[in-house]
Amino acid sequence: MATTRTAPAPAPSPLPVAEREASPCLDISVVIPLRNEEGSLRELHRQLSEVLGASGLTFELLFIDDGSDDGSDTILRDLHRTDDRVTVVTLRRNFGKAQALATGFDLARGRIILTIDADLQDDPHEIPEFLKTLDTGYDLVVGWKRRRRDRVTRVLASRVFNLVNRVCFGLPLHDMNCGFKAIRREVLGELGLYGELHRYIPIYAHARGFRVTEIPVLHHPRKHGRSKYGLERYLRGFFDFLTSLLLTRFAKRPLHFFGGVGFTVGTIGLAICIVLTLQWLRGNTALSERPLLILGVMLIILGVQTISIGLVGEMLIHREETRSTQGQHPIRALLRRAAVS
Repeated sequence: MATTRTAPAPAPSPLPVAEREASPCLDISVVIPLRNEEGSLRELHRQLSEVLGASGLTFELLFIDDGSDDGSDTILRDLHRTDDRVTVVTLRRNFGKAQALATGFDLARGRIILTIDADLQDDPHEIPEFLKTLDTGYDLVVGWKRRRRDRVTRVLASRVFNLVNRVCFGLPLHDMNCGFKAIRREVLGELGLYGELHRYIPIYAHARGFRVTEIPVLHHPRKHGRSKYGLERYLRGFFDFLTSLLLTRFAKRPLHFFGGVGFTVGTIGLAICIVLTLQWLRGNTALSERPLLILGVMLIILGVQTISIGLVGEMLIHREETRSTQGQHPIRALLRRAAVS
């Protein structure tokens, strides 16, 4: 007789993000991305527990270990054993801060998400002011390190970065990349973080119509560990700036971006060719002796190709929009009277 084998029950799948967003069970989730911060973890845990415990709100602390190779893992495991409000997430390797934040956002169970760096340069005692500002109607509150305790080169680079972003994105923040933020849960459902785009969270939220503001915060000198950022950060930041500019201002109208660039380049090339042609008609110089003609023709071709990329993008956007389901609109509130029969 053949024996019947019962298939093992499938492992429970993680709760979908949308379902967790619909029914958060805590007031606050603190997401703490870290890498090699063993010297500050216990003190950070003590201060966060003290401040949030005094607020009377329910909370959790999510430490996201982004590939630490010091003693951070041992300390985090000890904190988890002694405090059931501590959740420790260890990534398989160093994936970057954006991935660490995205992981924390996905696992958070609070109505409000706080992000804070683990180096103790941000002061947890500022948290009540963040919560108070959220209560005035804002969806995202960013810390403004008015007096930064960093190297002069880093301070100057930050000021240039924020100035360019204020001009290009129209969001009047002085410290957009500050890791100290308070975010309402509904904001996270519309953000897709990857690469180094975590520094543009306020821009993406603003582009989706959420209310964003900033508050001044204290910034302490680093006491433990060292900065994880080098010169390559600025190059990555420039590319991420271009990505954010395209996705927030031209995601639904790519022809406006590529068409503008292509039209400008093509017009310059056309002007060069016209000038050279007029000079040739006057008998000044043969076109075969003018290397500038090659540049003009190349610019015209490049302009046409760039405009074509924008047209293809418009076709793809149109097809995607016609296929998408209806009813997905960025509505904050809807007031409607019942139909009168």
